[in-house]
Amino acid sequence: MIVRPVRSADLPALIDLARSTGAGLTTLPANEARLSHRVGWAEKAFRGEAERADADYLFVLEDDDGTVIGISAVAGAVGLREPWYNYRVGLTVSASQELHIHRQIPTLFLANDLTGNSELCSLFLHAGHRTGLKGRLLSKARFLFIAEFPELFGDKVIAEMRGMSDANGVSPFWESLGRHFFKMEFSRADYLTGVGNKAFIAELMPKFPLYTCFLSEAARNVIGRVHSDTEPALAMLKGEGFSYQGYVDIFDAGPAIECETSKIRAVRDSQNLVLAVGTPGEDATPFLIHNRKREDCRITAAPARLAAGTLVVDALTAKRLKLSAGASVRAVPLSAKESV
Repeated sequence: MIVRPVRSADLPALIDLARSTGAGLTTLPANEARLSHRVGWAEKAFRGEAERADADYLFVLEDDDGTVIGISAVAGAVGLREPWYNYRVGLTVSASQELHIHRQIPTLFLANDLTGNSELCSLFLHAGHRTGLKGRLLSKARFLFIAEFPELFGDKVIAEMRGMSDANGVSPFWESLGRHFFKMEFSRADYLTGVGNKAFIAELMPKFPLYTCFLSEAARNVIGRVHSDTEPALAMLKGEGFSYQGYVDIFDAGPAIECETSKIRAVRDSQNLVLAVGTPGEDATPFLIHNRKREDCRITAAPARLAAGTLVVDALTAKRLKLSAGASVRAVPLSAKESV
């Protein structure tokens, strides 16, 4: 299995993946025209023909028989073409000495503070393939690409995590807040942002601070929390150095987590090594391995062993990377606990 740049021939597989995601993945709408447009821009980005504001590095996970089973992406910069909205969770203090009242009230401020950062997005792995190293490869492959081409990305990387909703896709935060201003179902607003229609946010969302005490208890309880299906992805990113700094999604209140690009574990610890083909041995640990190419990028995860400045992998791994012994690769242990 390898992670590689998306191609126009992948569009039918992307449509199938998008239809299986359900609500919550706004950057992968099941809209053929929108996805076709996005794939076209991704191809331009990998060729170096897109400015950072427009760059959308869209990757697919392909198994050994050539079937696309997952997708992930990283945007060069958010908010440079159109506003990027989040709520910043703050605090308003009200006090009266005469009445002996002191109240600390959490408050939501509509903000564009995350503008200009690079964004991890569109992570989805087919339900039938969520085993082994596939999920970690699909997510973390992006970090090796960022490490190889840091000039393409911002000083900070963010990720908006899916917020809480029930089995029917109903978000308590949306029901208590967004519905009053947008007069539509959460899934509809979610879809509109995914197909690029974000003007309605600026037109309809209140600009003044919102006191959370006016929200329902259910809505207050989900601010900054992730959907249960997203908890593994959140734990993975926290292991890479990401943390929650008080920004949430304006629709479902899911947390936006962030990390300085140079401090992401897989970026910071990656090395340029010489590829050696042989037997990694029983003491081999899983590595992320990148062929150091851009348009022809190929990234895999496989057992490997460091030996005198070389990375020893088996013949199948070298074949997946389309490299021969002596080639230069960028590699890093798949997880922090596996660092050597």
